Amino acid sequence: MSYLLEIKRMTPNELKQALSSGLLSFPLTDFDAQLRFHARGYADRLEWLMPYGATVLFAAGGTGEFFSLEPQEYGAVIKTAADTCRGRVPIIGGAGGGTTLAIRYAQEAQQQGAQGVLLLPHYLTEATQEGLVAHVEAVCKSLKIGVIVYNRGATRLSADSLARLAERCTNLIGFKDGLGDIERIVSIRQKLGDRFVYVGGMPTHEVYAHAYKALGVPVYSSAVFNFIPRTAIEFYNAYASGDTATTGRLLDEFFLPYLAIRNKGEGYAVSIVKAGATAVGRSAGPVRPPLSELKPSEAEELAALIRKLGPQ
Repeated sequence: MSYLLEIKRMTPNELKQALSSGLLSFPLTDFDAQLRFHARGYADRLEWLMPYGATVLFAAGGTGEFFSLEPQEYGAVIKTAADTCRGRVPIIGGAGGGTTLAIRYAQEAQQQGAQGVLLLPHYLTEATQEGLVAHVEAVCKSLKIGVIVYNRGATRLSADSLARLAERCTNLIGFKDGLGDIERIVSIRQKLGDRFVYVGGMPTHEVYAHAYKALGVPVYSSAVFNFIPRTAIEFYNAYASGDTATTGRLLDEFFLPYLAIRNKGEGYAVSIVKAGATAVGRSAGPVRPPLSELKPSEAEELAALIRKLGPQ
């Protein structure tokens, strides 16, 4: 029996249900000292994170430095994640770039066992709504698995565009927002209702979680889950249950000081997560250029902040 036949493929609707509650996260991609993909380290990372209870993990996402991966590396990342997490946590693969390349990535994710695809922004150049619709439609129609589209950067789909896509693409199941455009989110939720699952995707989304919940976007992906998984789950559970005393305490004690460090450098939204993993003894190796590492003083400031939280 082939590997593909052994995979219990989730239907798009089953994936939509899996994404509808619980904490989501984007594992870091492990690199060795020569910046090569380190599969064993990546598998060990997933084994460490899974018991903490994230409901879905996104392999080769933004925090996983998708933008730096070569096509052959990408397949290895997705396969490692799917093999490691099979039967325990669904894996969604990031895919992006121009339409032809995005289709190649998305189909590779499907072939390697991912249960869905997160369609990341295309590339630098802005596009018309018609062009964006054609792009997303082409990717969706190349797949059998579910697709979540990510509004961020140059990808800024409108409510009308998403409504057209919802009619044409039954496997387009989700919408993730990383723009923070409240008017756009409200118009999308009002127009699409329960047709999509809605995911918050702002950098360090814990700071935005309560505001997004009021907009009808109750679930989110957590980057800090990569290095403080116990605290990330504690925050999510408190947030989900309405325990504002706990979320307020964690915002003051960790998340707002963390943002102050993150905002010291461009691209630190990824670099600081790798620095955090190093600080807790779970190094994923260096970031790839053009990203740069935190300065030593910033890394120590982060490590001191993490130590105050206690064991993870």
